[in-house]
Amino acid sequence: MVRQAHHERPGKKLLNDLKEIALADSVIELENITRVYQMGDIQVQALSGVSTLIKRGEMVAIMGPSGSGKSTLMNILGCLDTPTSGSYLFEGKEIGKFNDDQLAEVRNRKIGFIFQSFNLLRRTTAAANVELPLVYGNGRGRRERALKALERVGLAHRANHKPSELSGGEQQRVAIARALVNNPSLILADEPTGNLDSRSSNEIMDIFCQLNKKDGITLVLVTHERDVALFTQRIIFVKDGKVVNEEILKTGSEIR
Repeated sequence: MVRQAHHERPGKKLLNDLKEIALADSVIELENITRVYQMGDIQVQALSGVSTLIKRGEMVAIMGPSGSGKSTLMNILGCLDTPTSGSYLFEGKEIGKFNDDQLAEVRNRKIGFIFQSFNLLRRTTAAANVELPLVYGNGRGRRERALKALERVGLAHRANHKPSELSGGEQQRVAIARALVNNPSLILADEPTGNLDSRSSNEIMDIFCQLNKKDGITLVLVTHERDVALFTQRIIFVKDGKVVNEEILKTGSEIR
């Protein structure tokens, strides 16, 4: 009697293999993330079952109306807040298992932050502002590393100028250099063009595109402006604490 060989369903095996490959190449994996805030006797559901994957080297925009949960989502991605439930894997590691010191280490060494209001120290030079993240970590060659970061954003010649002596676009470039100085795995930008005119906004987004395309840096940015989001490769739309849609752009940062 000839026995027929038993074959595992190829579809299921292929699906599992593809999932493992995707996870291995991801910086961020969110699964059923919720965030509930207690406001007296009232519970406010800021996020409700958010799941998404951001691969290494992607440039992604998060869009949504005010109160949609964008800022809460960014705070969780940046390890500034923790989810009420769900799983957040950062480079394959479960963030929910990290203590405060480990979270601080991730924020300092793995993530670069850029804010709408620049958040620069007014009385210190551009170079000194860029050096700040190095004070809390490996401080070797701080000035040299700061100058290299400023050079990457085209601002090395303004290294000794204070923020009050710089334009808004230049101040944001200093903030980008500060985010880059520790060579992070991820850059999070919260409304990075919100305080800039259209010309400066385009210049900042061009810098982001170059960092993403040439250096392979993973970028996630929150924006209200679709023109800004169109510089990215994918747009995640958030509403009422949920991901309601994702739009994949044909050519990503090269669309411009």
